[in-house]
Amino acid sequence: MIRDRMIPRESLRSTLPIVVSEFDPEADAPSWSDYVAAHPDGTLFHELPWKRAVARTFGHRPRYLIARRVDRIVGVLPMFDIRSVVASRLLVSMPYAIYGGILADDAESAETLYNAAISIASEIDARMIDLRSPIAALPDEPTIESHATFRRELPASIEDVPQVLRRKARAAARQAEKKHVLTTRFDSGALDVFWQLYSRSMRRLASPNYPFRFFEELRDALGDRLLVQMVHCDGKPVAGLATFLHRDTLMPYFLGLDERAEIYGLSHFIYLKCMEWGVENNFRRFDFGRSRRDNKGAFDFKRHCGFEPTILQYQRYTAPGKIPPDLSPGSAKWAVARRVWRGLPLAITRPLGGWLAKSIPG
Repeated sequence: MIRDRMIPRESLRSTLPIVVSEFDPEADAPSWSDYVAAHPDGTLFHELPWKRAVARTFGHRPRYLIARRVDRIVGVLPMFDIRSVVASRLLVSMPYAIYGGILADDAESAETLYNAAISIASEIDARMIDLRSPIAALPDEPTIESHATFRRELPASIEDVPQVLRRKARAAARQAEKKHVLTTRFDSGALDVFWQLYSRSMRRLASPNYPFRFFEELRDALGDRLLVQMVHCDGKPVAGLATFLHRDTLMPYFLGLDERAEIYGLSHFIYLKCMEWGVENNFRRFDFGRSRRDNKGAFDFKRHCGFEPTILQYQRYTAPGKIPPDLSPGSAKWAVARRVWRGLPLAITRPLGGWLAKSIPG
């Protein structure tokens, strides 16, 4: 007698067709959240709270895709349809985020989601699809290695946290604390004060700030996963840091410094205190975020703090007959605008930055 050959379950699944559909907020929210939470490469920016905050603040249309084999999710791709006054139509995964892109179980699922995104891009005449995957999900497509991220493990005890910083950075943090008698407070109620410092810093950096409403929406969507940290000197706020909490990782994301305080080592100090809070609250990793490789100031600052870069494997699709937009702050085409921006009063840069942010998706 010839017995039937047993086919492994995973092999059987791979023979089933993959169907891609757009996210249904009422029917798909729980399964989307479960899939992202279980995927090893899932980020905060793949989660639905980020979708909610971006949509409510900027009005961009979400185009979230789900790939299924029968009733089982095998991949997701969150995107937003950006109608930019400076770059025309874009699909971005994810806007205002350092990570994003395709999450999938296998290469076939990733490729199917990618092709579905291209179909949407053709349908709406989008100029580009921007996929901000830390690790490329599409092995046959080129990567855009313009940015790096900086991550490392945190020590087990608070006493060892200063050793994370290199000697000079550690000395700068200590000097700032002792010379200026700095105090630190973690206070989500200080979001408005933090935003004032953040928008001041963005003007100094000649970059548009995000509107205050975005921070309010993030606080409402993320709750206690948005950590607001303030540093005071002589009772006055001189620095603030907004940090995302994701799984076992601290991700300091928005920094605000009052340059008028002229405190050497202030930025080193605030990051050191953030790491100490993280260790005290059982976080194990510190994600220093991304920096452009050509932005030597930010790039070298993180290296000098003791963090080594990992190149991000972003990927991009450009529609036939179109060229990708140049939205990099370091581009020579924006040099004059950047010089002008630094000289404008905050009463102009704050609302204008919020307006421009709708067209420049970070």
